[in-house]
Amino acid sequence: MKILTIMTIFLASSLISQELKITANQFDADEKTGISVFQGKVNIIKGNDELNATKVTVYTDVEHEPTKYIAQGDVSFNIETKKGSLYQGVAGKVIYKPAIKEYHFFRDVHLKQIDEKKEIIGDEVVLKTIEGKAYAKGATKEPVIMIFKMPNEKEEK
Repeated sequence: MKILTIMTIFLASSLISQELKITANQFDADEKTGISVFQGKVNIIKGNDELNATKVTVYTDVEHEPTKYIAQGDVSFNIETKKGSLYQGVAGKVIYKPAIKEYHFFRDVHLKQIDEKKEIIGDEVVLKTIEGKAYAKGATKEPVIMIFKMPNEKEEK
């Protein structure tokens, strides 16, 4: 009986971690168009992923499944890829495509890969969470900047 209770709690907590939770100061939805707009201190959590913004627009299909999220204004995020890599950062705008688990970051993007101690700074960055790949473009007058934290070399005796 004790094992059954522990397994039930474990399964319930794993199911809860996959739910999508959105909080905001204001919510407007149009079921006909499938567009929902969340405004004011928007916070979205699903599993280990978190997205914060001033405004988030969610587009859904006919089954009411989200097809695209557009976050704008003071966007910050924490993302875990399928392989377990952890990213966090900020951007002016983020578009997330849940079907392919792909993030597109725009304007003043600063993306840090926490577990590898890498940083990408640019004007447009794409993060493919299934493949664990990232692509970046600089702004017209600014290059892409990659920062790698190198281990300290041992001092010679």
